[in-house]
Amino acid sequence: MNNYISSKTLELAMDLLSRRSNTPEDAGCQELMISRLEPLGFKIERMRFGDVDNFYARRGPSGPLLVFAGHTDVVPTGPLDKWLTPPFEPTIKDDMLYARGAADMKTSLAAFITSIEEFVAENPSHAGSIGLLITSDEEGVAVDGTFKVVEALKARGEMIDYCIVGEPTSNKVVGDMIKNGRRGSLSGKLTVKGVQGHIAYPHLVKNPIHMVAPAIKDMVETVWDKGNEYFPPTSWQISNMNGGTGATNVVPGEVEILFNFRFCPELNGQGSTEQNLKERVHAILDKHTLNYDLEWEYSPPYITPRGNLVEAISAAIESCYGVAPELSTTGGTSDGRFIADICKQVIEFGPLNATIHKLNECVGVADIEPLKETYKLTMQALIA
Repeated sequence: MNNYISSKTLELAMDLLSRRSNTPEDAGCQELMISRLEPLGFKIERMRFGDVDNFYARRGPSGPLLVFAGHTDVVPTGPLDKWLTPPFEPTIKDDMLYARGAADMKTSLAAFITSIEEFVAENPSHAGSIGLLITSDEEGVAVDGTFKVVEALKARGEMIDYCIVGEPTSNKVVGDMIKNGRRGSLSGKLTVKGVQGHIAYPHLVKNPIHMVAPAIKDMVETVWDKGNEYFPPTSWQISNMNGGTGATNVVPGEVEILFNFRFCPELNGQGSTEQNLKERVHAILDKHTLNYDLEWEYSPPYITPRGNLVEAISAAIESCYGVAPELSTTGGTSDGRFIADICKQVIEFGPLNATIHKLNECVGVADIEPLKETYKLTMQALIA
């Protein structure tokens, strides 16, 4: 039994969801969005880097500039026979819209477009500017997507005043959580070297697993920081450990350990920095006189303190959903980390995240129109 009224936002969402935009494919989603923006007077810049389609659109020459950012690509579906309905045939069942990308994040994209259409119709001579930054490379390696577009905008001196990323941030009910930042991510690939040999002759070998164990204990027990106003304490976790030849009578010559910090960035003397964490890890490894190689991979954090954007969208959420949103920096990374390089106020807000990347991904149909209204009211507060 379905009880819903169709809307332009729902119709556009279903059109986007029917397109098989497995990352980094766009499958025509961006051209569909562009076809709705061009009649509104947006200047469109298609930006293809490598195999990735992106576009940047802007309406208006002056500030402040409010940009909506998001991605058209989706993660793989997983086993098709485990879905209640085909993942690229959007279906409404029991007032839920099922499809891959429904929550992450094509419903938000549709709400971007229809909110802008309504806002421009009501405010044809609005102050400031409206922009969109859309990529098809967020769910993948994220090298030729938002990162490259931001680089291009930065090179020509184009800065953004406010940015709303349409990620699915809501936790239990839509509107209960806004992401106003994300922790940094610092990954390490540690290779500890020993001496391989027969397990029955321990005096002739150096077991790298045994050698690194005390250092692992030290890192597990280290309090890296205590967090700060916006972020929880930094955590260190091993994700993979590989060593050995497969034989039960051979001590391995080396062990490879993959680890990751999700770290609280430094703020007012509290938190950690990329450099500080690296120095402390090397100090622990060196203390245990290990022979090792260590490769690093870094993804920057960002934070948006309370200000114009947070207050505007919080008020809009309360008006549309009847919920007072919580500010949060939990979860993984997002393209907000790149946009923050040219924008001081970046937040993320979108549907429930309970089904993202899962089988039978879905959103509540009743939550779609309030999402559009939330984005529209935020524009009215900031640039009308």
